Amino acid sequence: MENNNKRRALGRGLEELFYNEPIAYDKVEEKILTETPKEEIVNVKISELRSNPYQPRQVFDEEALKELSASIKEHGVFQPIIIKKSIKGYEIIAGERRVKASQMAGLEEIPAIIRDFTEEEMMEIALLENLQRENLNPIEESRAYKKLIDTLHITQEELAKRLGKSRSYITNMIGLQTLPDSIQNMLSDKKMSMGHARVLSKLENAIQQQELAEKVITEGISVRELENLTKSPEKFERTHKIQRHTPRTNEYQYLEDELCDKLGTKVKIKSNKIEISFVNGNDLNRLLEIMNLEARR
Repeated sequence: MENNNKRRALGRGLEELFYNEPIAYDKVEEKILTETPKEEIVNVKISELRSNPYQPRQVFDEEALKELSASIKEHGVFQPIIIKKSIKGYEIIAGERRVKASQMAGLEEIPAIIRDFTEEEMMEIALLENLQRENLNPIEESRAYKKLIDTLHITQEELAKRLGKSRSYITNMIGLQTLPDSIQNMLSDKKMSMGHARVLSKLENAIQQQELAEKVITEGISVRELENLTKSPEKFERTHKIQRHTPRTNEYQYLEDELCDKLGTKVKIKSNKIEISFVNGNDLNRLLEIMNLEARR
């Protein structure tokens, strides 16, 4: 009975985290770690682990894995992974990079916390970890947002609030799903920028999208040039533009909108100040990279 009560309490805790705004993966993992007695952290064989079926990441950065592997080889695995018992072995709920890096380091076992999560919780935790701890490529990120919306049955605006992103950023990211597979592959392979893909995703005609994508690749046209090329409503039919529900309350609203689109987070301009929101340290580093800045330690 005690274990059941603990499981229910953890479930309620997770629900609170997922329905507060903005949500942060670190809080989810911290809650699991702090509510797990040390004696419940066990070593499991890496050979018995398999990927979370809801893992959105398809490609792992080899250099980053090598760096983590070197650290693990020298210091060991500081933070246990989170797993779920399956029919054969275990499924990784959170910590797949640690597993891969530990394999590279030659480890046969890894510390783990075993939890009996529901399928929905497995998906939510995996997506949160990847969205807030890793640099997913734009297509992986787009799919992750779509899955969260479908799983939690929430609107794009609600998801934006929970993730500390702007509504337009979420809309633009999910809009990438409408692009032909060939263009999605170009974006994943870094043959074109997110800015180019965003402009193309606003067009209705798939043939025009493909022709313009090839033009981006072969002629190296800029995002601004692509925007100018597609301005003509007679030549290019566009998807319906999302109406902003936020009333324009100040003269800088258009700049707030532009900065929200550019930075992918909430931006407020008031009292001669610019306020830029971020969720955690990783999100701050993402913003600094966009602005070509680096945090000093």
